[in-house]
Amino acid sequence: MKRVLITISSILLFSFFLGCEQKSKTYHHTIITFGTLVDITIYGVEEKIAEQAFANLEKDFEYLHSTWTPYEASSLSRMNSLIPTGKKFSAGPAIIPLYQDSLKIAENTDNLYNPAIGKLIKLWQFHKSDEPDIKPPEEHLIKKLVAQNPKISDLKMDGIKMYSTNPAVELNFGAFAKGSSIDMSMEYLKSIGISNAIINTGGDLKAIGKHGDKPWQIGIRHPRKNEIIAGIKINNEEAVFTSGDYERFFIHNGKRYHHILDPRTGYPAEGTQSVTVIHHDSGLADAAATALFIAGPNHWYEMAKKLGIKQVMLIDKDGKIHISPEMKQRLMFNNVNETTLIVSPPL
Repeated sequence: MKRVLITISSILLFSFFLGCEQKSKTYHHTIITFGTLVDITIYGVEEKIAEQAFANLEKDFEYLHSTWTPYEASSLSRMNSLIPTGKKFSAGPAIIPLYQDSLKIAENTDNLYNPAIGKLIKLWQFHKSDEPDIKPPEEHLIKKLVAQNPKISDLKMDGIKMYSTNPAVELNFGAFAKGSSIDMSMEYLKSIGISNAIINTGGDLKAIGKHGDKPWQIGIRHPRKNEIIAGIKINNEEAVFTSGDYERFFIHNGKRYHHILDPRTGYPAEGTQSVTVIHHDSGLADAAATALFIAGPNHWYEMAKKLGIKQVMLIDKDGKIHISPEMKQRLMFNNVNETTLIVSPPL
């Protein structure tokens, strides 16, 4: 189910510009990594340059996945095995930037973006959401992990060494790694002279340049319908990230449980269907979309302001659209009644 949903999302996303594609100058490549499809589109270069870029990006994505995954043998899983000892250990060089960037974002989101809740994520087993017998964890196990209150700030650095003051810390950068990998990949493309491209990881993307003489145009998925709720023209070097309760979920005894967990309760966040963020920093957009989803319709605005993010759209549990004026002026809505829009003060 998960792969089908991701594929549909990607088709919807790219349907906006495939129709106007100039085949002689537009090249596409798709890989599977980070548990999703990664679609790469390059425009306006010679074919051999595009093919070499695709080959190198595929290697880079494979390396980052093999380094950052918490579910297989990796640099990150090694760190997670050493954290409970309380002893100092050598930090994986590819993990340190994620850790350093996460510290500031976690602070600015009151730890709603919390990459230290890896144990809680494993407890819920949303990677098995397709299995028919999956059910929520036992309540006492959830309460135990919440009481231990693991935070990224519990992980300390001493030179190149790391150690934790909380043995409950287990790292999972699932709400940040995709964004960071896209930024790294775009920097590589620019370094080899490619100035027009899109990298889309299961519906979250970043674009640079244009598609010919027109800006890239993409669609934002409706959280409850298999259609696009709005389109947007992407300015040079912008990332569009969405966190939605439709990405990974299961239904048990008639209740829907999605994968975006509120660290304060240990349960899936309530009140929100999806959040879309636009920002030039893909990693920040990725983490912010998750944090604002958890903050919900009553508190997203204050948190977005603290993060310095101006373009946000949140769809609440009732389907009402909470939106910043900076985002509203850019979106082209499909079949949306203006009365469903709740426009915030400027960010």
